Amino acid sequence: MYSNLESALCHSLAPTPPRLLDQVRERIRYLHYSLRTEEAYVHWIRAYVRFHDRRHPRTLGGPDVERFLNALVNERKVSASTHKQALCALLFLYREVLGENLPWMTQIERPSVRKRIPSVLTVDEVRRVLDQLQGRPALICRLLYGTGMRLMEAMRLRIKDVDFTRRVIVVRDGKGGKDRVTMLPQSLLADLRQQCAHSRTFWEQDRALNLPGVEMPGALVRKYPNGGTSWSWH
Repeated sequence: MYSNLESALCHSLAPTPPRLLDQVRERIRYLHYSLRTEEAYVHWIRAYVRFHDRRHPRTLGGPDVERFLNALVNERKVSASTHKQALCALLFLYREVLGENLPWMTQIERPSVRKRIPSVLTVDEVRRVLDQLQGRPALICRLLYGTGMRLMEAMRLRIKDVDFTRRVIVVRDGKGGKDRVTMLPQSLLADLRQQCAHSRTFWEQDRALNLPGVEMPGALVRKYPNGGTSWSWH
């Protein structure tokens, strides 16, 4: 009786193995992939598992991957770039998460992405669009247009990375995890200073109420414990 009880107790105390998608996230973060890549890969791996009636990918193989990709192309009419992204997510799953490097992986055909001529607004068209915007949305759009920054780069901009003296902006952890320097146009100086002053009022209110600071990237919160509450990181 005691042996059965001990066995049941040990079984109940045994650590639960991480779920598949948790393993995917853990591996992606270990390799320092971007958050957007993590979201995309998790989305396609979840769709792949659901497509095959929630069977574990270890029980599936090359024909199952191709059947899923064919359904994306023929039923959902996805583009070649979306097709390629889904394939990359599944190859990452098998190689990096499940540790399988099977021969069929190299036999799956990669779609060719055709080059398209982009539609670009004229200077006058851009000016007319910007003239219809007001407040912070207008400042953000003008910042994107005038500096070449991407949307999330502008949304994550910190006070310390705006240099009004040298009229430059330091973009941190941009595409590919790289930093770069871009110009700060003269036409944006006044509005950007005003936005900093407006932001300063919120920062002072937070400090007066002893509220938590802003998010710190990576492990910097341990290196700079007070960084999240400092004005430079706001």
